[in-house]
Amino acid sequence: MLDRLGATIKDALGESVTGYEVAFGELAVTVKAADIVKVATFLRDDAACQFINIIDVTAVDWPSRERRFDVVYHLLSPRLNQRIRVKAATDEVTPVPSLIDVFKGVDWFEREAFDLYGVLFTGHPDMRRILTDYGFEGHPLRKDFPLTGFVEVRYDDEEKRVVYDKVRLTQEFRTFDFLSPWEGTDYVLPGDEKAKGEGKGS
Repeated sequence: MLDRLGATIKDALGESVTGYEVAFGELAVTVKAADIVKVATFLRDDAACQFINIIDVTAVDWPSRERRFDVVYHLLSPRLNQRIRVKAATDEVTPVPSLIDVFKGVDWFEREAFDLYGVLFTGHPDMRRILTDYGFEGHPLRKDFPLTGFVEVRYDDEEKRVVYDKVRLTQEFRTFDFLSPWEGTDYVLPGDEKAKGEGKGS
């Protein structure tokens, strides 16, 4: 059934669909990013599809690829009791048309993809960050984003306001021996010298 649905979508949309596959019991359709509005409208309105609910919009980062992002849309058809995944590739500077006129519920999903990955959407009425703070630098779900981040936020009691500091490690790395507690350690912990010493009066 999923193969037939994929073939139906491919035949109806022609070159807008670059491929499809069925994996793990789900249909994934790859489309041209510029044609995403056309594809989403067809998937919503066509009698063979009826994917009227948008569940999620996210992205996948492939830094070594020329078009490093896959923008991934998850749609649901309650009538068919079926899900579909739609993928469109883009890069850091090429915007993807917003689906806000096709699915009103895409609003915050697209903002999240912009905030966390830096994917740009055209036609969105309020394209600004949604999860990170005002003035945040970078996009934290990109593979090249540093694990410690760039800045840390704290409340300064002297200035009576929130301040931003460059991230710094506040303690040195420690060395752990990872020995089992039943095997014991090669060193003596403070206080253990009494237990390890010879018993008195024996």
